[in-house]
Amino acid sequence: MAKNIKLKVARTAMDLSQEELAKKVGVSRQTIGLIELGKYNPSLNLCIAICNTLSKTLDELFWEN
Repeated sequence: MAKNIKLKVARTAMDLSQEELAKKVGVSRQTIGLIELGKYNPSLNLCIAICNTLSKTLDELFWEN
């Protein structure tokens, strides 16, 4: 699994820390960090919650080119 740079970019563009994003979507900061590192495969529900929080689509954040 590749690093999720798109998630990190979207998160930082909204001036959110990993901790702040984690609180908004109901997971730990470590979970967000592992998703960004490509070491955790989030559930579809978590992907949708992250997308809603960051105002992005699933394709924009999680689709691999």
